[in-house]
Amino acid sequence: MAKLYAYVGVPGFIEAVQPRLTEAGFSRVEDVASAHYVLTFCVSQSVLEDAYFGTEGLVTTVAPGTVLVDLSAATPNFAREVNAVACVNDLIMVEAPLTVRSLVAADAFGRDNLLGPVASESEIAPEVRALLDALFGEVVEVGAPGRAQLLRNTHTLPLAANLASSIEALALDDAAARTVGALDADQIPLFSPVSTDPVVQAVRQKRFAGGYTVEMLLAELSAALMAADDAEIILPQAEATMHLLELLAVIGGADMAPAALSLVYRDEAAGAEAGLDWTRAEQAYGHDHHHDDDDEDWDRFDDDGDWVDGADYDGFDYSSN
Repeated sequence: MAKLYAYVGVPGFIEAVQPRLTEAGFSRVEDVASAHYVLTFCVSQSVLEDAYFGTEGLVTTVAPGTVLVDLSAATPNFAREVNAVACVNDLIMVEAPLTVRSLVAADAFGRDNLLGPVASESEIAPEVRALLDALFGEVVEVGAPGRAQLLRNTHTLPLAANLASSIEALALDDAAARTVGALDADQIPLFSPVSTDPVVQAVRQKRFAGGYTVEMLLAELSAALMAADDAEIILPQAEATMHLLELLAVIGGADMAPAALSLVYRDEAAGAEAGLDWTRAEQAYGHDHHHDDDDEDWDRFDDDGDWVDGADYDGFDYSSN
């Protein structure tokens, strides 16, 4: 019997993994109502909510018994809500948030770079496990709904922190080298950030394009910060990193790879060479953050002039700025 799946979400992801699914015996169809499995991967909470609960949302358009596999970043609470609604509608919900081992891997969606934490009320059927194994290099079943999102949250936070800290160390190293001179290769100690750090290597190689994007990382950080808000705790380091990534997105870097965050620390000429436009920051924030070192107001305003806190990031349209 043919194993049919449909996909809703970011085109770049399915283009990367479709050959693996085909090899595993899964055939893609466009009509979600005729699919046995529906994969979703959305990069904003509002888009994800529309995909499941909109006028033509999946919970009301797919056939009873369909397996819904959500790869999106969401809060544990939202994951539990989706699962509950799916069960009421006689659907099988599998929470499998896409989790990258490295934010700067050259092959971002390569099987070896993808970890799949999986949670579901139902036992994972062999056919579903085969689909997950085709996507992820490692599948980890973690129990009840919400737990897979929690695992992804705790995985994302240190990765994002390392991204920012490595880029800042490299920025200081480069700036200081202009005054005291760069170290020779044999003088660089093992603990130096310019030695073996994958983030630094990606920046040095100017790998600012890739399948895994700043927008995707923003979605993960947003979900982690909303989960922290639900738990009534504050994550200042994650908030600071998110603000930096939002700034990069505002000036045109939403579709770039996370290593492009290094361009925020460079001059405007380097940014322009990479296709960034700092005048967008002036339009979005009301003034030029790139040159205002004393300004601590890193929160952005939406198109209506309303203040939007970074923890509430939800698909801000950076392209329009």
